[in-house]
Amino acid sequence: MIAYLVPAVVLLNGLAAGVLFGTQLGGWPLLAALPADRYVHAHAFFATRYDPAMPLCLLGTLVGDVVLAVIAPDNAVRTLFIVGAVLAAVTVTISLTKNVPVNKWVQTLDPDNLPDDFEANDPRWNWGAWNARRSWLTVLALLVNCTALALLL
Repeated sequence: MIAYLVPAVVLLNGLAAGVLFGTQLGGWPLLAALPADRYVHAHAFFATRYDPAMPLCLLGTLVGDVVLAVIAPDNAVRTLFIVGAVLAAVTVTISLTKNVPVNKWVQTLDPDNLPDDFEANDPRWNWGAWNARRSWLTVLALLVNCTALALLL
């Protein structure tokens, strides 16, 4: 079972890390530079493209790491999978509590008729900071999971 689960976890974790790292390189700088109406349009577009793939990748990484921590053949590998699970869990928590609510709210806005207080409540700086955190946590989880894989080889 471990021979099949480790590559699946590394694949799912790698896909999530790649998408989130990509947002740091291109998606976020674009969103940050746009005027408010264009930001709302672009953010709503991006947010709908990553579901359901990102939740499946992040939750698959989390569940897989937990299972691997239980069945790991030695303490060093077990510890790495536990760390990977914790990093994935924190990423999922940030996503659910910080980024997803903003994504859903932005999708309800009409870019041509923004609320009068949008400038005061512009969510992009808070969203961007949390997105950076979850991006780096997911990349770190991938490094941890790859290290565990290397120890198993």
